[in-house]
Amino acid sequence: MSNPRKTLRVVLLAYDDMNLLDLCGPLQALATASKRHPGGGPALYETIVASADGGLITTSAGLPLATVSIATLDGVAIDTLIAPGGCRGQEFNASPALVNWIALRAPHVRRLCSVCTGAFLLAAAGQLEGRRAATHWEWADRLRDSHPRVDVDADKIFVKDGSIWTSAGVSAGIDLTLALIEEDYGHQIAIETARQLVVFMKRTGGQSQFSVPLAAQSHEGGRFDALHAWVATHLRENLTVERLAEQAGMSARTFARAYAAQSGRTPAKMVEAMRLEAACRALEKTALPLKAIAANTGYVEEQNLRRVFQRQLGVSPGQYRDRFSSHAGA
Repeated sequence: MSNPRKTLRVVLLAYDDMNLLDLCGPLQALATASKRHPGGGPALYETIVASADGGLITTSAGLPLATVSIATLDGVAIDTLIAPGGCRGQEFNASPALVNWIALRAPHVRRLCSVCTGAFLLAAAGQLEGRRAATHWEWADRLRDSHPRVDVDADKIFVKDGSIWTSAGVSAGIDLTLALIEEDYGHQIAIETARQLVVFMKRTGGQSQFSVPLAAQSHEGGRFDALHAWVATHLRENLTVERLAEQAGMSARTFARAYAAQSGRTPAKMVEAMRLEAACRALEKTALPLKAIAANTGYVEEQNLRRVFQRQLGVSPGQYRDRFSSHAGA
């Protein structure tokens, strides 16, 4: 933990079309932490928002933000550098000026961080090679494809790998920043900051609870579309490979091989994903008891449902319902 009387300089990068909360979430957490300084004294953090050219940048929310130019930071000592994310469209086009500047300054900062797709900026600057990293769940595969030497963790809210910290999307930047504050000034300052922001100090579970993937029907289409539709309406049954192969009109061996070749996973994994998806939807949209949901989705026993949720999502079915259902507490 750093000296609580020392002010740490944090630079947050900004660029057009970035996600507003990726920047403002960490910025507010740092500002709130500074106000929790025990016994007064200097601010805990000095924050600077910088862009490639300085001046106004416009976030994806349409709000203009005033920034300083990265050129004005030449020779300025930086403790922590944070690269927020966000962009328009489905491709992240990293600013060459910011990429080059990150590569130049990274060896001289104590911590290098990213929020959401800000990981693409760090990766483009060569800072994530051979490291574990997090990003928004929807961008994880694209980060893997564009930077195959990055070990992408699609579920963690944030990942610390040495001096590199990366987080999942949007609000996860606040989780990451609270962890930075705790590392710098201890648990008490961090928990007081979390209380003021009315957020959890440490959220349970990972990104999966926010992005339960029904990959079977969303991007495994083609020849098995009809089978997926059939499985969705027969989740209560014993869906063995033999039963699925029979429905697909193939031998069990041929089916298992063909399905894995097209989808990249086994038929059993597909059934597991669809049962989990169905259970999540039931928790979100109905007030059915867990016993009924377990029976309807093929888990048979409530305890089986609980085990799967803890293993796959890191939360209990009750916690999931509390967070995502309009029927919570009904």
